[in-house]
Amino acid sequence: MISIKKNKKGELLKASGLRSTAKSIYAPNQKEEFQISRGRFDNFLSCPRCFYLDRVKGLADPGMPGWALNTLTDNLLKIEFDDCRLKGEPHRILVENNLSHIIPFQHPEMDDWRDSLHAGLKIKFKDTNIILQGGVDDVWIDTRTEELIVVDYKSQAKRGEILPSEYLSDIYHQGYKRQLDFYNYLLQNLGYKTSPISYFLVVNGEYNETGFHGNMKFSEHLIPYEHDTSWIDDKVNEMIHCINSESLPEINESCENCAYAYERAKLEQSE
Repeated sequence: MISIKKNKKGELLKASGLRSTAKSIYAPNQKEEFQISRGRFDNFLSCPRCFYLDRVKGLADPGMPGWALNTLTDNLLKIEFDDCRLKGEPHRILVENNLSHIIPFQHPEMDDWRDSLHAGLKIKFKDTNIILQGGVDDVWIDTRTEELIVVDYKSQAKRGEILPSEYLSDIYHQGYKRQLDFYNYLLQNLGYKTSPISYFLVVNGEYNETGFHGNMKFSEHLIPYEHDTSWIDDKVNEMIHCINSESLPEINESCENCAYAYERAKLEQSE
């Protein structure tokens, strides 16, 4: 996708290709605290080189349009669960899945926990200057065990039956699982006991309707996921070693961004 930089009036602006906010750029071995979000951490897991160019060298990724429909379904679900939160009762989908002992968790910082841009869950990683941060979609509580349950809302449109095993094994959903691993890790390091099971609340746009008729119908699916936080410490340490290095990581042969940059540089040098 070709991204053109414009202001809110649609006027063209000069694209620098660099980040303008100094606090978003890390200087290797700096002493000041530096925040890394769940999304940036996932970028490191995908391609250390692209992550380094972003966080250390300050290269700005081309902009992407927002996911307005996905954001809307998330917001509507939050309205429903916040109503249940105020009433201290289970949401209908929990009742339908024989999980009436689970209710939305009440906490004075819940809105901050869900604000991935300005707040979120935050921890300082061990004896380092790195702050890990991530915004959850929701947190529920098992009233029988007092364990917190991390929930992630997902919107999609897929034909056929939605099966938990297929959903979790889907190659494109492995990042989703890392999300829930990461959020559980943050809560655990904030001192909360979390349930072994987290959930994806998947709303699926239905294809078998006779027309649009001003409405889009979604089916709802609760997908349980047995999260795993055991791998995170090692990978965070690897990430910290990466950004404290003065050397650019090797090209990831499977990274399409790396491949594009390499091939473009070759073509431009040949001109």
